[in-house]
Amino acid sequence: MKIVLAIDGSDFSKIAVKELNRITLPASTEICIINVYEFPTAIGPELMATGGSLNNYFEEFISGAKKLGDKIVSDASDTLKSMNKTLTITTNVVSGAPKNVILEKAEEWDADLIVVGSQGQGALSRLLLGSVSQYLATHAKCSVMIARDKSER
Repeated sequence: MKIVLAIDGSDFSKIAVKELNRITLPASTEICIINVYEFPTAIGPELMATGGSLNNYFEEFISGAKKLGDKIVSDASDTLKSMNKTLTITTNVVSGAPKNVILEKAEEWDADLIVVGSQGQGALSRLLLGSVSQYLATHAKCSVMIARDKSER
């Protein structure tokens, strides 16, 4: 079984890791843990903190995003392996639009399942911005598990 676990470090993605840990998985299960970061669409005071250089700003942004992403996927990998040492786990930290990158990874890897946390967005936010989990549920060729905290209901 091949599973793509997409996480962003939020409480919602921690629930996705927890719920995936509750499932009895075959010993041959492969899990690709992916963290996707997006470049900022607006540049504000942060640019001044880098001396006003756009190149420095983006270099610092990418470095920080990768460092944070590496910690997020490493923590999730450790959590999953602590419960099931037979899992084969790979990790990826990449840039792009999360819903597109996650879907592309799942298709390229021929995943059987995508696991994400619910984002808990309200109806207006979902209408304006779209929901990654909703997009994946409607566009993925494989099954999608949207983990949610029982207290969200």
